[in-house]
Amino acid sequence: MKAWTPAASAERIDALLAPAPALPVLSIDDPDSAVPLARALVEAGLPVLEITLRTPAALEAIRRIAAEVPQAVVGAGTVLTPRDFDAVAAAGARFAISPGATEALYVAAAQAPLPWLPAIATAGELMRGLEHGHRRFKFFPAESAGGVGALRAFAGPFAQARFCPTGGIDAAAAPRYLALPNVITVGGSWMVPAAALAARDWAAIGAAARAAAALRPT
Repeated sequence: MKAWTPAASAERIDALLAPAPALPVLSIDDPDSAVPLARALVEAGLPVLEITLRTPAALEAIRRIAAEVPQAVVGAGTVLTPRDFDAVAAAGARFAISPGATEALYVAAAQAPLPWLPAIATAGELMRGLEHGHRRFKFFPAESAGGVGALRAFAGPFAQARFCPTGGIDAAAAPRYLALPNVITVGGSWMVPAAALAARDWAAIGAAARAAAALRPT
């Protein structure tokens, strides 16, 4: 098993998340929809995908995407416990993301088989992550935790940190985040409307994803 040091994890997270301006955050109930959804997103220019562990189908969705959509960079979100690291890695995930960070997760991440993006919402939580050596974080819940203003304020005292803001971000707000130098990419689900996913309308999802892939800072 390869252990991920914080420095190696930061380098790998940058390489994984930087190719696209938006990271689709996906909650998949039907594993049969996983592969066509992933293909629609990848073909539209969003190759990096976060499958949240919010549904019983999540691990199977990760397995199928990893096996059948090699162009996708599939990661696991909502990683809440140390044992989740091994489970998502075994399913084929290439990175892990949590909605927060506990001492147990920081300890487990040091021996995890894949890089991890812990989440923070405050300066104190960010300082705790930095004490553990981490320099890349999810900022969650972004809009209700201070949004663009908070990230702009973090840039002064925490210049070494970069973020993937997620939570309440839509197509209108995303370019404001992307304009910040300490933002790698933005996470959200706006490019996968629930109605389109339920209808398996891959054309509609592809169109929304292409618009997200073309986002530019404002």
